[in-house]
Amino acid sequence: MKRELSRRDFLKSSGALAAGVLASQALPFAAAQDGLPFEVAPEAMNPLGLEAGANVEGVFFEGGFGRSYIDNAADIFRALHPENEMSVEGIQQVSEILRPRFIGGNPPDVIDNSGAFNIPMDSLVADDQLADLGPLMAAPALDTPEKTFAETLFPGSQENGVFDGRQLYLNIAYTVSGIWHSQSLFEEKGYDYPRTWDGLMGLCETIKSDGIAPWTYQGKFPGYMVFGCLHHLIHKTGGIQTIYDLDNLVDGVWQSDAVLQALNMMYQLVENDYILPGTEGLTHTESQAEWLQGNAAFIPCGTWLENEMRELTPDGFNMVIKPLPGPDESTYDSLGAWPGEPYIVPKNAANVVGGMEFMRCMLSKANAGFFAKEISAIMPVFGGSESVELSGALTSALQAVEAANGGFNVLYGGWYSDLRTQVNNSTGELMTGRITPEQFAETVQASADAVKADSDIPKYTRA
Repeated sequence: MKRELSRRDFLKSSGALAAGVLASQALPFAAAQDGLPFEVAPEAMNPLGLEAGANVEGVFFEGGFGRSYIDNAADIFRALHPENEMSVEGIQQVSEILRPRFIGGNPPDVIDNSGAFNIPMDSLVADDQLADLGPLMAAPALDTPEKTFAETLFPGSQENGVFDGRQLYLNIAYTVSGIWHSQSLFEEKGYDYPRTWDGLMGLCETIKSDGIAPWTYQGKFPGYMVFGCLHHLIHKTGGIQTIYDLDNLVDGVWQSDAVLQALNMMYQLVENDYILPGTEGLTHTESQAEWLQGNAAFIPCGTWLENEMRELTPDGFNMVIKPLPGPDESTYDSLGAWPGEPYIVPKNAANVVGGMEFMRCMLSKANAGFFAKEISAIMPVFGGSESVELSGALTSALQAVEAANGGFNVLYGGWYSDLRTQVNNSTGELMTGRITPEQFAETVQASADAVKADSDIPKYTRA
């Protein structure tokens, strides 16, 4: 059973509002003079028994987080195991490039299976392609003395990677999702961020009258509107139980009053012409560039946005993230926050132990500090953000998730890829006005019913 990360857990885990001089663990590994930039206890040097001289191959989705944190982890690995060669390759089309290698029985040793074109995790699990990471979870942590690797990770941050009691993937990022805007633009125009949906609609009308499109979104990838808006509104209209009902394939949930209310709220953006013309044809980076150029006021995204668009962000833009307002002010603070960026070690890899050992370096406190400073993002590692000066965008995310008492997560998308695809596609249709909220609900409910009825699809539950 997944436990939501509480406010106390989150603050203790992340050192959320810490600032000041950078700690040594936040520096790139290359800045260290000799050897590792931290001490390693003898029992933590090679607890998994990595064979000297055995090469380790890593292939990673190179997206919003870039690859510098991967290279940093690889440098730590090489210093820890100088007799082992560690290769690092960044790609985008994960499924196209790596699915043939799984079929051929020669997958890489460690993979970041992320991005819009990842390999569906439920397929990898069902086909028994993933190594059990239990030995890694029980191994001594690299740079946190007297703790196991598992004990250094945020409570609940890895539970969605557990299938039938086996840890089959690890999440290396803790993402906060919500609605982004430029604080500088709001101050210039005298806009106040609203705390209710009606207030948001009123502000959108004002923004539109000022010649700015109120909204854009990642049109070619409507899943951003799912995790950034739809799930938020369902949580605000139906509470956490409705989220659990979505995950548990409860009969009729997609046609429930709570879901239909959320869909009709989103549909107002279409009916009132609040979406930037041409959004449907934009990629994620293209829509985000339009937003940065001031052509739209709001965009949904996760906390990778700042790093993904760093080179295109105008000076003084001052991006911040806020919760999506709900039906009334009492629901304002809730927002989605989840562990993500799943890393896997294939069962048939040439060096399974090497893949796990790289993961010890990836989720070390040292690399978590680098991630916070250089990528402006959070790893679910205790102490990873201590003594690190955080950006304004990341600070706003941490403040939002603190107010939300840790945020909520939705799991059906990782469990049932066909259902996730249908929800994403139907959201794209809804946001262009080609279908109504009622048609959305009927179509998606039929997809959920088909998944539930298919005995060949493993089923999972949460409560």
